[in-house]
Amino acid sequence: MTLRLGMIGAGIMGADHARIFSEQIPGVSLQFICDADQTRARNIADTTGAANIAADAIAVINHKSVDAVVIAAPDQFHAPLTLACIAAGKPVLCEKPLSPSSQECINVMDAEIKQGQHLVQVGFMRRFDPSYVEVKNILKSGALGKALMLHCFHRNVAAPANFEGFMAISNSAPHEFDAARWMLDTDFKSISVFRPGGVNASPSAPVFMVVETITGQLVNIEVNNNAGYGYDVRGELVGEKGTAFLNAPVNAVANLALKQVTTYAEDWRPRFAEAYRMQNLAWVKSIQSGNPTGSNAWDGYCATLVAEAGVKALYSGSTVHLDPIAKPKFYD
Repeated sequence: MTLRLGMIGAGIMGADHARIFSEQIPGVSLQFICDADQTRARNIADTTGAANIAADAIAVINHKSVDAVVIAAPDQFHAPLTLACIAAGKPVLCEKPLSPSSQECINVMDAEIKQGQHLVQVGFMRRFDPSYVEVKNILKSGALGKALMLHCFHRNVAAPANFEGFMAISNSAPHEFDAARWMLDTDFKSISVFRPGGVNASPSAPVFMVVETITGQLVNIEVNNNAGYGYDVRGELVGEKGTAFLNAPVNAVANLALKQVTTYAEDWRPRFAEAYRMQNLAWVKSIQSGNPTGSNAWDGYCATLVAEAGVKALYSGSTVHLDPIAKPKFYD
């Protein structure tokens, strides 16, 4: 059977999801492209062959021709729209974060538990990226011994004009938070945040986070939103017996003018193109099979909780300890 999708949001991520579903995922039809900007919605619909456009997200979620929903609206709308999907009994793939508020994440979990169905998947697509999957498999094989540390860095070309310092933690770092929890199969206990000396006045200055897990591993995360040279996400897992690198794929190396050159993408989409495709395919298959996959609402809550603690650590200059709620059995 064809899965009929409603796409909420026609910005950068919404447009990319619409393209992936229309071009690369079999058994899917785009029923609606929904956005407050109807011109933008129409352009994406014409490009992807979507049947309709709309401006009312709730109406799209509840429409009888929509089987499942993808939310790529601004962050503050994620939780309310996800709650509407749960109320309608429809599976939802919600872009990260599930909410900027851990309490809103709890509200989503409460609603999902009351509904009695696993309907929510959060768009932490790195769980599907080939490099992340391969390193996790190396760790699971026992070849590295016990995991000790995970080094992560996340660099963007330039911060947008409206960027504020805390957004490096609340908006950029959640991918690292979720990937580290998933990679190490553990939860976080505390977080400390540092900035290089002499740049604290800059709202887009780099941040360096140290997160301690409940099982004793250390995770350090550099987020630099003004790296200048390109979009660059890599990492290294350190074990008792060796290490494993999370490398970005390199498709070509140019030898020119006495130099060997590789290029960087301008943003995250080329680097994680395969991860998004695999995530979206897995989500569709999970709906068809009834077997949930990827990050669930609990994972969304955990990422937001450590992000909130990280923002507190940034402004307080002290280590902040996490105080999560008990994990509901529904998410075991």
